[in-house]
Amino acid sequence: MDYLILAINPGSTSTKIALYKNDEEIFKENISHPHEEIEKFGSILEQEQMRMNAVVEAMDKHGYKPGDLSIVMGRGGMLPPVKVGGYKVN
Repeated sequence: MDYLILAINPGSTSTKIALYKNDEEIFKENISHPHEEIEKFGSILEQEQMRMNAVVEAMDKHGYKPGDLSIVMGRGGMLPPVKVGGYKVN
């Protein structure tokens, strides 16, 4: 069985994404968020929909939809230090 894996690395002014089919990279993209766009938001949490729209648009440009994905993983976040490993999100 093949798995489509979306990796997301949000930064202060960009969102880096990469799509993999199993361990093969299909595409990667660095989505820039201009300062004028970022300053419209009071906090990083308020940027969620804007960044999600940008990721979905980039996937669509490459012919993929969110429903095609087997897993989405992210790097970073607003959490305290956590132990290494996988976490079930419910």
